Amino acid sequence: MQKRFVTIWFRYLKTDWLCRRHPELLHLPLVLTAQDHGRMIITAVNPPAQLQGIGVGMVLADARVIVPSLKYFYDIPGLPQKLLRSIAKWCMRFSPIAAIDEPDGIIIDATGCTHLWSGEASYVNSIVKRLKQFGYNVNSAIADTAGKAWAIAHFGNRETIIHNEGELNTFISLPVAALRLEVESIARLNKLGLRQIQDILSMPRSVLRRRFGNHLLMRLDQAMGRQEEVIQPVQPIEPYCERLTCLEPIVTATGIEIALKKLLEVLCERLKHEGKGIRKLSFKGYRVDGNIQAIDIGTNRASSNAHHLFKLFEIKISSIEPALGIELFTLEAFKVEDLDSTQEKFWDKACGLANPELVKLLDRVSNKIGVDSIHRFLPAEHHWPERSVKIAASLNENATTQWRTDLQRPIYLLQNPEPIWATALIPDYPPMLFRYQNKLHKVKKADGPERIEREWWIDEGQHRDYYAVEDEEGKRYWLFRSGHYSENYQWFIHGYFA
Repeated sequence: MQKRFVTIWFRYLKTDWLCRRHPELLHLPLVLTAQDHGRMIITAVNPPAQLQGIGVGMVLADARVIVPSLKYFYDIPGLPQKLLRSIAKWCMRFSPIAAIDEPDGIIIDATGCTHLWSGEASYVNSIVKRLKQFGYNVNSAIADTAGKAWAIAHFGNRETIIHNEGELNTFISLPVAALRLEVESIARLNKLGLRQIQDILSMPRSVLRRRFGNHLLMRLDQAMGRQEEVIQPVQPIEPYCERLTCLEPIVTATGIEIALKKLLEVLCERLKHEGKGIRKLSFKGYRVDGNIQAIDIGTNRASSNAHHLFKLFEIKISSIEPALGIELFTLEAFKVEDLDSTQEKFWDKACGLANPELVKLLDRVSNKIGVDSIHRFLPAEHHWPERSVKIAASLNENATTQWRTDLQRPIYLLQNPEPIWATALIPDYPPMLFRYQNKLHKVKKADGPERIEREWWIDEGQHRDYYAVEDEEGKRYWLFRSGHYSENYQWFIHGYFA
């Protein structure tokens, strides 16, 4: 498939943005300024100011002599990068690969995308029309290399679509500045009479390299397609991503559901063939007004079941606001894992964590109340109670050690022990009374002590003497005394028994 690139040049990027925010300035001469060595220098102009002879680099005081009614505002550092990044993300509705071309352009890899708009002319015109509706003055071009498209957009005539046989002739007739060279190189070429690209094509490469360095040859080879030019997308492309362009903007929940089902069917079928399943998935809708609506889901185990995944999304579809309509839907799998191909017995159903119905239930609950609301715990190789339990990363993670069943341990262990007030008859005896959360508990039964030494290779501190106690209401608690009775000791509660 032949490569096709679209370059968009924003001729008045910053002033167009300002006029979008203040429409009353649209037809007035306007400039942006920045301080330089104590003087205010013009950094950007709008078309009315340019028509009256105001240009970038002029001193503001001189410009106001020429145009007394000149409006001026302070330039905002970093504004072009922020604007271009936002516009490039908006352009992703036309192609998944949209990159920033500083200081005032966007490059779109349109390979394989133009047929969705019934051809290149309709494709480019759709982009330009929308940007002009937003208030931006743009020049654009499409060609087989990004270098050619950039050159034609910046230095060619207003003809955006040039057929393949005319691209080369149009390109070589452009000035050498169209090769994106440094100012010094352009000045030296012009001084030698090499004013057009065709003037340097017939020259030996060794001469060009010796006089102008490798940068000129690199730019020339990139434009001619002899060297690939890598463009960095504003958003990395996910390897598992599907797109659905709408003929008409979608404004109903039913239409959104239909689009989601179609994308899920295509993506899940592709993953099944590769033996993979989805763990994290994002569904995005690109609205007509430039806003992006997104909902995300996650699964506890890799899944390629389109029906199950749709049920997880269905809970959140109501949060999507189509407004004037959604014109593009995308489905991106951020995390993909290999599917388990475990063999099941014909006469016995899978149970426990292997039960697919349990996994589906956990997925629905976690996506409804939050992924962090459900945890699975595994034993860890530690004597210290807080460290003896860890949270499993997934349902597939296996324990590296066995649960301790030879010692009493509470069903619910506090993340951090909480201090309590307690009294004991004599040292090494369990407490007779303890006060916790403003309630006095009288101990009826107790087991202990069980001494647990601190893990000195991790941290330092006092040992703990644990007691399992039961109060007069029959409730059982796990208490401990930190340190020896005669030292600076303190009582704590650390858990609850069933």
